[in-house]
Amino acid sequence: MENQGASVVISHHILDGKQQEYEQWLNEIVPLTKASTGFIDWQIIKPVPNLTFIYTVIIRFDTTENLKNWVESEERKKLIQKVNPLFKKTDNYKIKSGLGFLFETEIKVPVRWKQFLVTWSAIYPLSLLIPLLLLPFLRLLNVPVNHYLDGLLISGCIVFLMIFLIMPNYTKLIEKWLFK
Repeated sequence: MENQGASVVISHHILDGKQQEYEQWLNEIVPLTKASTGFIDWQIIKPVPNLTFIYTVIIRFDTTENLKNWVESEERKKLIQKVNPLFKKTDNYKIKSGLGFLFETEIKVPVRWKQFLVTWSAIYPLSLLIPLLLLPFLRLLNVPVNHYLDGLLISGCIVFLMIFLIMPNYTKLIEKWLFK
């Protein structure tokens, strides 16, 4: 079987205002990558200003082994450690042989009934707990009783907690079941 090479797709989520520093770092890592054994090609897909914030880097090597050697090299690890403060999320990459990465989608969506159960099981306790905590606090601040304002603040707190705290951790906890 003919060796089709290997590719790595790297996603870097850069903090707002740090794009210029990241691009300077790219100027440092690109020559080192190009000098690596088996290097074939390098592509950078930059974010669209005011629309996206993710840099996608696609690197091709002649073999999976040469690609893994570069990705796991001490040289690259040091450079990733150096740029890490500019990331919203940690360095994320996927290694694929041949052109397989072009035909693969990364987003896995659980079946709807599981989404329903997970969402409901997270919202129900919050819908009991948040009013118990928030309403006395609002009355302590002398915010008058207003059914609509109370509902707005309670639902806002629940949605905030669901999106930023509960669901990211909860779905990781039940990931095997959720995506089975």
